[in-house]
Amino acid sequence: MSQTQPTTPFGRRPLSLAMMAAQAAAKACPDEAASHKWRTFRHLTEAKARLGIGDRALAVLSALLSFHPETALVPGPDLVVFPSNRELSVRAHGPSPTTLRRALTQLVEAGLVIRRDSPNGKRYARRGEGGQIEQAFGFDLSPLVARAGEFEGLATEVRAAAKARAVLREEISLLRRDIGKIVAFARETGMSGAWDAIEEQLQGAGAMPSRSAGNAVLAEIAEELRDLRAAVDKCLAESIEFQKMDASESQAGCHHQSSKPESSQNLEGDLRGQEAEIGMGPAESVVPVSRALPLRLVVEACPDITAYARHGIGTWRDFLGAAVVARASLGIGLPAWTMAVEAMGEEQAAVVVAGILQRGTAIAAPGAYLRDLAGKARAGRFSAWPMVMALWRVRQGNAMPLPALSGALPGATTPTPFSGSAVHA
Repeated sequence: MSQTQPTTPFGRRPLSLAMMAAQAAAKACPDEAASHKWRTFRHLTEAKARLGIGDRALAVLSALLSFHPETALVPGPDLVVFPSNRELSVRAHGPSPTTLRRALTQLVEAGLVIRRDSPNGKRYARRGEGGQIEQAFGFDLSPLVARAGEFEGLATEVRAAAKARAVLREEISLLRRDIGKIVAFARETGMSGAWDAIEEQLQGAGAMPSRSAGNAVLAEIAEELRDLRAAVDKCLAESIEFQKMDASESQAGCHHQSSKPESSQNLEGDLRGQEAEIGMGPAESVVPVSRALPLRLVVEACPDITAYARHGIGTWRDFLGAAVVARASLGIGLPAWTMAVEAMGEEQAAVVVAGILQRGTAIAAPGAYLRDLAGKARAGRFSAWPMVMALWRVRQGNAMPLPALSGALPGATTPTPFSGSAVHA
């Protein structure tokens, strides 16, 4: 005897298109289809906003699933569950009767369950002689099997959108932080550039977007900050880029420095109340002021500067960045550094900072010492060459020969190694 399967709701509840669509999907579900009920429920939870269901409806659906004894959902009459409202309310964490009815209606309208109402609206099952259920009246869970793939796809899309949103928020946060700190660093170190305009654009971009901001808004803000960061990197590169000297730049002439004992340089001045003389050979050496110091020689003479480089020192740009950090750690103020750069040039000022760092505690007031050397350089009485050579000889033990210096200009006289006393600590 065939059993009639009800397709319309009991009482005054009308039939809707959503109910008919859910019944059509359940009827078209293949017999071999199956789904894991709790995995499907998780997909529904992740995609609840896309399906238009709330937390209460999900709690009631979880309770309905708990009445199905098996973990796997397989099409058939066993997918109809028929709990009483009292028992369903207990398993759904005790919602009021009105809330329970509203949640069930939401599940039906969303096409997640189908009402299989009995002639009198009660929920029950008719069993055969062997105790098997022949026909049940209640809620049919077949749409969960028929639409399991759809729910999984929706959950995947929601996760991808959430990940993209999180990545955009992270990028915006990092870009804002990097731009702000680079601008502050540039101002502190006196770098040239349109830092005021960059800071104004950063402020114009607004604060961090709210949590409710959509992906489209976040993407637009991120794109604006990417362009601003590119402008910052360009401005920063132009500010710290060090132009290597060529032959045409040597037209500034030569600086003649006396090697007689009475003209020896005072590396510390009167800052510690004592003289620290650098002796020179008996012959007068001619040092071209415009000729750049070989980076290898400077690093060998002042190896302590390498501790302030993030990725080691391979170029003058690396050396200049390390010198800026070392300058701050030595307590040398921005005015003294700016004075030294104006008097000596950025490269030679960085070399002097490396020399001060190498001397360590022997120089009690690094800022005043650098300011004193800047005054001498402005008067044409200071070059970093003798200081570097003296420090190099101390590192090499005075007995080793001077290495061949790279980067010397054609026809330029190689500076004579300093003799006599080394740098006094």
